[in-house]
Amino acid sequence: MVALDQSLTAGPPSRKGRWSEYALLSRQLKQAGLLDRRRGYYAARIALNLALLAVGLAAFVLLGDSWWQLLTAAYLAVVATQLTFVGHDAGHRQIFRSRRANDLVGLFHGNLLVGISFGWWVPKHNAHHSNPNDEELDPDIGIAVLAFTAAQARGKRGLARAISRSQAFLFFPLLVLEAAHLHVASVKAIVNGHGRANVVEGLLLLVHLVVCVTALLLVLTPVQAVAFALVQQGLFGLYLGCSFAPNHKGMPTLTEADQLDFLRRQVLTSRNVRGSRFVDFLLGGLNYQIEHHLFPNMPRPNLRRAQPLVREFCRQHDLPYTEATLVGSYSEALRHLHAVGAPLRQAA
Repeated sequence: MVALDQSLTAGPPSRKGRWSEYALLSRQLKQAGLLDRRRGYYAARIALNLALLAVGLAAFVLLGDSWWQLLTAAYLAVVATQLTFVGHDAGHRQIFRSRRANDLVGLFHGNLLVGISFGWWVPKHNAHHSNPNDEELDPDIGIAVLAFTAAQARGKRGLARAISRSQAFLFFPLLVLEAAHLHVASVKAIVNGHGRANVVEGLLLLVHLVVCVTALLLVLTPVQAVAFALVQQGLFGLYLGCSFAPNHKGMPTLTEADQLDFLRRQVLTSRNVRGSRFVDFLLGGLNYQIEHHLFPNMPRPNLRRAQPLVREFCRQHDLPYTEATLVGSYSEALRHLHAVGAPLRQAA
């Protein structure tokens, strides 16, 4: 577990003053227009993604019964991840001010195009944003087969304990299963839910499944169809997991005893990924994780412009602002996972 510098904890007497620090930063970014909607950007982004999807579907039909379709599967895995990034932005109300309009975009991208329940994912992701890297409250570090803290490692039993021993080596292979996990969790949420919104989500997921299965069986042999699905879903999960993994893994974890104000809670637990605009595209803007966590509803294209302001603000207030290269961020995360699993290896 990465320890927090005690000088950065915020006890009750100083919380009001520290909240005013965040208000000051928020005012600076608002005055710079960085919280304004960017509808033109998102219209172009959605149009591009749909065009890329259409190219992939056309290639799928034209190639027909061929093992070259595995390349199409890999291509569609990339497209699915880019579609998911738009669903993520809609979930944070980055695209429109209207909740209904954002929800419609999220349902279209999440349930219909990708097969992930938007209604299930949003509250789960919001819980992560409210309590990043909190051992008790962040669902993203409450993963059954991985241990992110020493306490979690000690509590593992059976297969989960065996996996946690070597989790640094198994981390990326396990990400291949991430898409399957998201699909299963989505179906469970629909089955256990109720209400008209839940019915709509269920119907959209069903349409997604029926169309995908029908297309695979009409164009490919059964063996090719299975191989196609495994490659597309496996790479989709891997790409998606690799996009989120650099953000918090290996950063300080929190407990109820850590009294941090909002600004410090978000900055100290987040890591940015340095890089070019290609990295922005590759990671869907998630490389600006500090800015994104401080202002979740800030439109994706504004994050790059906000970064120097936030970095300078953190410098002025003696707040660590963590950045790494993409490879460096993975290295830090894997070193942390390996260190957490060390006691389990010693006890084996």
